[in-house]
Amino acid sequence: MDVPEIDVDELEHRLAAGATLVDVREPDEYEQVRVPGGILVPLQSVPERLGEVPSDGTFYVICAKGGRSMAAAEFLRAEGRDAVNVAGGTTAWVEAGLPTESGSPA
Repeated sequence: MDVPEIDVDELEHRLAAGATLVDVREPDEYEQVRVPGGILVPLQSVPERLGEVPSDGTFYVICAKGGRSMAAAEFLRAEGRDAVNVAGGTTAWVEAGLPTESGSPA
């Protein structure tokens, strides 16, 4: 399946415009560092938590480097969701010096 992809610079613009971000990393990774505003849905729980993922409109999927988010985006697209992978993941976001959060979500 062909999954569309954007880079972190494009993601920054889309999030500023109100886009939804789904983070498919593990909870400990999410607490360590994350893109602000992402919804944590670890990869293994995506199928059973499908109801927490947007069913209409485009949204973006991120992990640490892009592999898990690509797998999640493929699954979500097969389920009829408009998921777009974030190339380079959270690692690229941090390396680009973009704003991050850490700690337990509020």
